[in-house]
This record gives sequence, C-alpha cells and structure tokens, in this order.
Amino acid sequence: MSYSLTFLGTGSAFATEGVYHSNMLLVTPKNKKLLIDCGSDIRFALRDAGLSYQDIDQVYISHLHADHIGGLEGLALTSYFNPKKHKPTLYINEKLAKILWETSLAGGLRTLRDINVNLETYFNLEAIDKEFTWEGIKFDLISAMHIYDNKKEAPCFGLFFNINDKNIYITADTQYTPDRLMPIYEKADIIFHDCETGQFPSGVHAAFDDLINLPKHIKEKMWLYHYNASDVPSAKETKEKGFLGFVKQGQTFKF
Repeated sequence: MSYSLTFLGTGSAFATEGVYHSNMLLVTPKNKKLLIDCGSDIRFALRDAGLSYQDIDQVYISHLHADHIGGLEGLALTSYFNPKKHKPTLYINEKLAKILWETSLAGGLRTLRDINVNLETYFNLEAIDKEFTWEGIKFDLISAMHIYDNKKEAPCFGLFFNINDKNIYITADTQYTPDRLMPIYEKADIIFHDCETGQFPSGVHAAFDDLINLPKHIKEKMWLYHYNASDVPSAKETKEKGFLGFVKQGQTFKF
C-alpha cells in the first residue's frame, strides 16, 4: 500500500467554494492522517472529501495567515467538547506557537470557566525547531521568505520529506527566491509550489510569470498550487512552460 497526499484545496487566501484554501492531507498505509495547514474553510473542504474534524488527529501549521490557521479554533472546540475525540497533536515551529495563541486563538478559545486556558488545553503541542518525525517520516522545516512584519521577516516554513525514496518538497507560502531555494529544488524529486496567478501580483507569493524562468529540469518536477481560481493559465500554456501542471482541488498523489 502507498502513502497519499490529497489537496483538500488548491486556492489562495481568496479561494471560493470548490477550490478552497491550500490545505493538504497526508495519509499513511495504516490510515494515519496529518493535516498540513488548517484554513478558514477546512470544514467544507473536509466535507467534500467525505471527512470531518473527527478524522483529524494531527496537524502541521506552516505560518499564521487565516487561510492556513483559520480552522484551528473549530478543530480545538470540536475536539474538546467531544468526549469520544482525542486531543489533536499540533506540530508548529516554536517561534510561531506563542504568537499563534496570543494573536489568533486566545480570543475565541479562552472561554472555559475557572480554567487557565492555553494552547496545550486544546492540543498536544509539539513546538519544534528545524524538524519533526511523524509516523516514521522525518520532516525538515524549510524557512520561506513570505512577508515582512515591521521590517522583520515573518516565519513561514515549508516541508521537505522522503517517502519510499522520493524526496518531496511543499513550499507553503513563499516569494520568488530561487537563490535561496535552489538547493532544495535540486534535492527534490517532486515539488508542490505556491503560484500566484492574479492580474495584480501581491509580491508575497511566487508568481507564474516568475516561476517560468526557473531551469527546465526544475519545472519538470514542479506542480503549482495556491493560485487565483479565476486566473489559471490554460493547461496547454502550462505544458508549454514546462511544469507538471496546476493541482486540482481533491487531487491525490501516491508515493
């Protein structure tokens, strides 16, 4: 049996129903599930995949934008108030863990009477530095240049891991920084790269018109996701530019 990676969503922060935010589900041959990011529309994306919050026991968070963390409050509360549901494990870089609670989750989750509530009230917290191991798979956190917060680079971490001798790289959200990421591109056998396709580039994601400048041998192992649903270049154009294509919502990859 093989491992599978399903894109519960493939869209940007401005995703619509049927595209959803770019959150993924990694499933082992023993049906253990790791949710990679948990955006605001995750309950709908899970529903469309025939799943619910009850199916999620472990989650990894790459950074703190709503299309990647907006569903955590629902996961926390649904798990806490369901006596049959285990407390989920949360894998997150240690720099992000405190910020996640104080700036995003405390307002909605600090609601339990007579209890000093924190992130560990709702999650088995695994605050990590550079790597973690889940179900025998070692994940390396790859720092990505996404945004600046008051002139400081705000943390965002993609994932690099190996399954059945295949090196897999998920960028999470990153600007076009080939000099920084080229060593990872070269090591990977398959790359899932965020790709902005809107008419007015934001400057905080790698844009399609930038990514087409990557070397041919890199593009030939690269799938694109996190795009603007109404502005996706045609499949023919994509093929001519040398990529594997744009990931579709619900698409599953086997390893």
